[in-house]
Amino acid sequence: MLTHTAVGLPQLPTTPFVCCSVLPHLPACSFSSSIKHVSDHLCSESIALDANELFDDLKEKWDSLENKSTVVVYGGGAVVAILISSILIGAVKSVPQLPKILELVGLGYIGWFVYQYLLLKSSRKELATNIEWIKKEIAGTE
Repeated sequence: MLTHTAVGLPQLPTTPFVCCSVLPHLPACSFSSSIKHVSDHLCSESIALDANELFDDLKEKWDSLENKSTVVVYGGGAVVAILISSILIGAVKSVPQLPKILELVGLGYIGWFVYQYLLLKSSRKELATNIEWIKKEIAGTE
């Protein structure tokens, strides 16, 4: 004769689930003793920035500028450049295999650069002289 035995599943509680943490409550600023002086400084109320002082400082700096239109144009240009580069990066990422191809191109360029400039001592000296020449060109001393 075949008998069936009932397998009992654990009874789930019917009370609403309450999430609670098993981690102990820590104070807002608890740092190790090796950086005690930093924690004292960070936890103090004296570092709270006053918004009015910050605004006054920015207003003073803005008033001291002579070419305000140039600053506005450069700032606007920077914002536009960031937006355009974000759009271009999004477009490149949306093409299925293009990011992987560009990654391979970048790895290939890194390999060529290491081979060209970093493997031999004479090529490292050549790289150092090229960098110094570029620094002088940028600074306008040459």
